[in-house]
Amino acid sequence: MAKQRNVTEGAGGQSAMIEQIPTADLIPYARNARTHSEQQVSQIAGSIQEFGFCNPVLIDATNGIIAGHGRVMAAQVLKLETVPCLRLSHLTDAQKRAYVLADNRIALSSGWDSEMLANELSDLHADEFDMALLGFDADELATLMGLDEESKRDEELKTAVAQSLQVIPGKEYCVILCDGETEWAELRRLLGLGLVSRGGYKDGSPFNSVGAERVITMQRLLERIRNVDSNPI
Repeated sequence: MAKQRNVTEGAGGQSAMIEQIPTADLIPYARNARTHSEQQVSQIAGSIQEFGFCNPVLIDATNGIIAGHGRVMAAQVLKLETVPCLRLSHLTDAQKRAYVLADNRIALSSGWDSEMLANELSDLHADEFDMALLGFDADELATLMGLDEESKRDEELKTAVAQSLQVIPGKEYCVILCDGETEWAELRRLLGLGLVSRGGYKDGSPFNSVGAERVITMQRLLERIRNVDSNPI
C-alpha cells in the first residue's frame, strides 16, 4: 500500500498529497514528446543522490506519469523501490496532455542573469563543490566562469614574455626585473646593452621591431663585471 504524507491544500481546492509509489507501478506517457538522453538521466541520478528526491513525480489517478519521466528513469538507474509522487486527479484528459507539454516548454522560456550566475558558479567552485552535479558541461562552465578567457590571456602573456625576453630553448636564464624606466636605463648602461633588430615574429607584432638588447651571455656579463671592478663608477 502506498504511503502518504505532507497533505496540503493545492490551487483550485484540490488535495496536494505526496505519496510514495513503487517505481515499477509508474506508467510512462506513451506520447511523451520530451526526450531524455543517457547523459541527462545520469545527471538527474547524480542530483538525486546529492540532494535527495526533492521534486515529486506528477501522476494521474491510474499512476500515469504526467511530469517527471526523467526522474523516474533516474530512479530506475538508482534502483529506488519507491519515488515521491503528487497525484493530479483534478485534471481532465486534455489538461493532462497539455500539461505534459507546458511543464517542459515553459521552463525553457526562462533565462540567466549572467553576472549572478558567474558569481554563484565561482563561489561554488571556491567551496570545492562537485561542479558536475550542476548540469553544465566543462566547456560551459569555463565560458560562464571566464576560465577560458583567463587561460587564453595567460597563454598570450606567456608568449609575450617569452618573445620579449628572446628566450632560446635549451638555455638557462636569470631574469632581472627593473622597477621602472630609471632602473632599466641604469642596467642597460652597466651591462652595455645596445639596440638589436628583433625579427622573426608575426607581421604587426610589437616585438617585430628594433628595440633594446635583452639577452647577454654569461661570458659577456663577467667581462662587464670585471670592467666595472677595475673601473669603479
